[in-house]
Amino acid sequence: MAARALAVGITAATVGVIYGYDISNIAGALLFIKEQFDLTTAQQELVTAAAAIGEIAGVLGGGALANAIGRQRPMVLVAAGYAAFAALSAASVSVPMLLVARLLLGVTIGVSVVVVPVYLAESATPAARGSLLVAYQVATVTGIIAGYLAAYLLAGAHSWRWMLGLAAIPAGLIMLLVARMPDTARWYLLTGRTVEAREVLSRTESAADVERELTEIATALSEERGGTLAAMLRRPYLRATVFLIGLGFFVQITGINAIVYYGPLLFKAMGFSGNFALLILPALVQVAALVVVVVSMVLVDRVGRRPILLSGIAVMIVADVVLIGSSQLGGASVLGFAGVLLLTLGFTFGFGALVWVYAGEPLPSRMRAIG
Repeated sequence: MAARALAVGITAATVGVIYGYDISNIAGALLFIKEQFDLTTAQQELVTAAAAIGEIAGVLGGGALANAIGRQRPMVLVAAGYAAFAALSAASVSVPMLLVARLLLGVTIGVSVVVVPVYLAESATPAARGSLLVAYQVATVTGIIAGYLAAYLLAGAHSWRWMLGLAAIPAGLIMLLVARMPDTARWYLLTGRTVEAREVLSRTESAADVERELTEIATALSEERGGTLAAMLRRPYLRATVFLIGLGFFVQITGINAIVYYGPLLFKAMGFSGNFALLILPALVQVAALVVVVVSMVLVDRVGRRPILLSGIAVMIVADVVLIGSSQLGGASVLGFAGVLLLTLGFTFGFGALVWVYAGEPLPSRMRAIG
């Protein structure tokens, strides 16, 4: 039973692969898109930012969608939408068409970063919840590596369309996997569907534990008053709400996305050249990041969340000092690479891994998707 529950959680976490692939594949493709469409710097920024703008719309609607139709069905829609919009990006014949495709792609990603952590938080046992939520970041980093490698393999032919379009393949496979998964027992009980909730629990719990778990979930739901934003802004939930918003802000303001999105251009500015250096070096940075996020996954349920988060932040501070020193020396390549590597490792170990854990844990079920 425990193995089956773990399989369900890991399958959900693999949605992170397509999220990570999108972040890095555009970084490689942008090297060649700008040549074909003769993009200005501002247009390059717009192509990159279009997905992020779409994500805002996705996350704003993701919570309501998860509460309305469940946690599992939006994940199926995300994978299907990603496959379709990745293909549309690859088929783009103009900058406006590419921008629309990227915008829609961002909407699907925005929904995914809401519903996947909620699904994982509600599917996992308390003892394994941290590890399973960090597994989402493991999948994301794996996707980032895959995106850089695909870009490198296709760089010789300048095949940016294939770089973007190949994303439809893992998205389609993940859609098939996720479509076979059940929704969470908590959502079924939240919507009054006790029979379905019992059936879901019977797949992952022993018969003796099913009724006890149903009672505990029902009791917890009955004790939770309201699920609106207004309730989240009142005690006792205000502190958790402020923390989640603050954490989400600081995760993004660190600048980690600039490193991933513009990694090849960043290394080029440091003096590196050639497709291998511009695309494989960022991939190697992410391979190192994959190692540390696995370490974070192993430790998170043993040593707790706070020590890991603070350790990651400390490494990022050191990395920023190194990067400042590199810039003062004219973007020295070795020192600059070391700074990028340290910043990525610190972020992935702390912020990157734990944002999903914190997103899924502090608020009760009725507020979890909105939170």
